[in-house]
Amino acid sequence: MKTYLITGASGFIGSHLAEKFLNEENKVLCIDNYNDYYDLSIKIKNTLESTGNGQLKIDNEQLTKKEKLAELKEKVDSENYILEVVDLRDLESLERVFSENKIDTVVHLAARAGVRPSIDDPILYQEVNGRGTQNILECCRKYGVKNLVAASSSSVYGNNKVVPFKETDVVDYAISPYAATKKANEVMGHVYHELYDINMAFLRFFTVYGPRQRPDLAINKFTRLILAGEEIPVYGDGSTSRDYTYIADIVDGICKSIDYVENNKNVYEIFNIGSNSPVSLAQMIKTIEKVVGIEAKINRLPMQPGDVDRTYADVTKLKEMTGYNPSLTFEEGIRRFVSWYKEKN
Repeated sequence: MKTYLITGASGFIGSHLAEKFLNEENKVLCIDNYNDYYDLSIKIKNTLESTGNGQLKIDNEQLTKKEKLAELKEKVDSENYILEVVDLRDLESLERVFSENKIDTVVHLAARAGVRPSIDDPILYQEVNGRGTQNILECCRKYGVKNLVAASSSSVYGNNKVVPFKETDVVDYAISPYAATKKANEVMGHVYHELYDINMAFLRFFTVYGPRQRPDLAINKFTRLILAGEEIPVYGDGSTSRDYTYIADIVDGICKSIDYVENNKNVYEIFNIGSNSPVSLAQMIKTIEKVVGIEAKINRLPMQPGDVDRTYADVTKLKEMTGYNPSLTFEEGIRRFVSWYKEKN
């Protein structure tokens, strides 16, 4: 049995990873601050499902947020799973978690999410994503944790002119505060690797989708609106494209990266983790229409600041070094997502 600390373990990706670790009989320390970026009930459901308590509910509207989280902790805490409600900016609370547990590997997924919102509140994004990540690095240093896998983002590439995007490309031209914080985290991580011999990999995620996807992301939002017969907001002419990657492939890539970090020496790597198969916005909409059997009502809007024109992952490095092999087609991934969405809603 290994002990994994996952930050953001009640989020979209984190809850799937926690579920996998638990199914493999590992111990999971879940750190999440349950912020107000989206509805609290969604993260509560993620946590219940990932711990095998999906049949339970915490929906008493008379309870405060603190009371709901206390009830959640009571329901999910076990020998192999411990829920810690901690803000990454709170170094004292983070140190308590690290000091009370012998941690094999940290998987740092937590961040203030969203490219567009980061333009409106860049200070918050720097505090959470920047200082929060440095607090994690400090705890690894102080408490002797030698293995770290952390989430970066394809947004660091900005409007890269050459495709597919490679880890060796220059990423000095971010177009959103969110992207800048992710690039900065990679750089700070290298400092801690060099000074304190911490093995680490930063994973540049390319647009992840699937069950439990955040409600503000396009596939979830468009599916919800199309099924309700409402207009979907489409920014631009539909030619922008994203390297959509199904959640099961992402989790597989994370686990293979963890294995690499744990079983090699002097590791500092940056990996793209995507599908190597970009899909245009127009094609994404057509695929959802095909799967749900309803034509979308489209509200055309201008491109928004911070949005990149395309993302396209070269995953050669991750394949060659870890055996990563994304296999699910986009249409099949959409079918699985829609099936889950209808079941849960």
